Amino acid sequence: MPIHISPRLRLTALLPSLVLFAVGPAMAAANVSAAQSEAKEIAKSMGNCTPAKVEVLRYTVGREGATTFKVGCTEDKDAFVVVQCRSRICTLLR
Repeated sequence: MPIHISPRLRLTALLPSLVLFAVGPAMAAANVSAAQSEAKEIAKSMGNCTPAKVEVLRYTVGREGATTFKVGCTEDKDAFVVVQCRSRICTLLR
């Protein structure tokens, strides 16, 4: 005799995983935007660069997730610095 599971029970079991799946990208975007201000500060203090445009070059997720930013400088059109942030700790790469 097969076991029948009601549609309501299936939805109740599936709903938490759907919520986590939907919230994941939003949380990742929040982490990137929080790290952008840190990247600007590092570009200003260590790279002698007044930050203009900030681009995400690379974003890795996982246990040791990292975001690499390209921060454009206002002093010269072609000048930029590269900053890598892990969590909220950022370092100047070049």
